[in-house]
Amino acid sequence: MNDAGNNSLSYQVISYEGGVCRNISQELIGEEPLLIRIDGKPYVVVMRTPGEELFHAAGLCLGEGIVDSPDDFNTIGYCKDMDPNVIDIMIKPERGEKVRDILERRSYVSQTSCGICGKQMVNDIYQVLTPAENGFQVEIHRIFDCVNKLSENQKYYDKTRGSHAAMILDNKLDMISFAEDVGRHNALDKAIGKAFMNRKLQEAVMLVLSSRISYELVQKAARARLPVIISHSRPTALAAEMGQTLNMTLAWVGKGSDLMLVSGEKRIIF
Repeated sequence: MNDAGNNSLSYQVISYEGGVCRNISQELIGEEPLLIRIDGKPYVVVMRTPGEELFHAAGLCLGEGIVDSPDDFNTIGYCKDMDPNVIDIMIKPERGEKVRDILERRSYVSQTSCGICGKQMVNDIYQVLTPAENGFQVEIHRIFDCVNKLSENQKYYDKTRGSHAAMILDNKLDMISFAEDVGRHNALDKAIGKAFMNRKLQEAVMLVLSSRISYELVQKAARARLPVIISHSRPTALAAEMGQTLNMTLAWVGKGSDLMLVSGEKRIIF
């Protein structure tokens, strides 16, 4: 792990390249929650790579319309306990009056305590998640077929280069649902929603994503009881930790026929 914080974490993964499996080390980007409190009230929790929290919070406030100028801040800094995952902001009273509707509309945060470190948040999430069951296995060459199937179903990406996709498959690797959206979280919510409302979710075993695997996507997949996630990009370090704890299979494809497995290798037949 880097000395500057959890910006990246080295993970041991199984690399399948050219028909050969070997253990290698891969760097996964860090991901932790950041709580931003405004005038003593929780405003939002965002997931981010640790570092430059004050700038992050200031930029968010500008983007949300809370401030127009740095002079609109009375104070901005880490909480009194110097928790790097909590930023406390005080808006000047005259500015606060102008943006009261914004602050009241967005002041809905379930994690309201100062102790919102990554470990505590993950522990809270685990209380509503069930570890994945064993039993399902898939031959490795079929995983690449599924990744290709995802690309074949993307209608918007070729035209726009601006969409994400999510595909859910059953134990025969037939597609149950597919969705494409400008947001990767939206795409997954739509794909899960389709399978759920069509009463097919209980048959689902694999999720294929066009985007990197973040902790939120692992959480959504775990709630949908999907034991396998394959992606075009590496998971974050927090997503990898969650996948390992929940007995899930997390893997991403590299160039050609390369596959990197960060957890759950027993479900893959090499």
